[in-house]
Amino acid sequence: MSRTLSRSLVVFLSAGLLSLPAFAQANKDPDFVKGQALAGVCAGCHGADGHSGVPTQPSLAGMGWQYTARQLKHFKTGQRDNAIMKGFAATLSDADMKALGVYFAAQVPRSVGTKDMALAKTAERLYRGGDTARGIPSCAGCHSPSGAGIPGQYPRIGGQHAEYVLSSLMGYKSGARGKATKEDPNTQGKIMMQIAAKLTDAEMKALAEYSAGLAAK
Repeated sequence: MSRTLSRSLVVFLSAGLLSLPAFAQANKDPDFVKGQALAGVCAGCHGADGHSGVPTQPSLAGMGWQYTARQLKHFKTGQRDNAIMKGFAATLSDADMKALGVYFAAQVPRSVGTKDMALAKTAERLYRGGDTARGIPSCAGCHSPSGAGIPGQYPRIGGQHAEYVLSSLMGYKSGARGKATKEDPNTQGKIMMQIAAKLTDAEMKALAEYSAGLAAK
């Protein structure tokens, strides 16, 4: 065996060994194991590994577990109105919701890509810089330039289905999403309602298309 080939083999094996502890740890996490068992019923809409094949349904892979758990709670309490999700969430405990969040957070996200690059380009300035004159903050401020979001606070939207992002923005604009209760003021939801109220339908469609093309990192 040549010296170059031997050195390459050592590097390859070392990289593989370094990745084993993280992989093993994820699969031994009680929440991960429980979430994996519960996730079977989610596969039809969100994919077994959190990569949704249904454009109107979100991909959950790589989403911060807190966000996923919080949305499940909103479905259960009626803060988000969806008959299918409410029926599913009704059977879940807070621990179940956390477990599902942990499982999906451990999955590697990937981008679905934009279908209309020309339309997406029209939203780049608004996504990255906002519109000060209209009091619209940049999307990147909360969801990051790559769309990765801020775990525990704001969701990953990079690489998400444009159809789903558009329906979410429209939901915030109509008031269907973002509702608060005495127990949960839903601060993030209120922020999104205020922003969506200032966006035109064309801008929401363009932003959804732009975010779909962002790299899922």
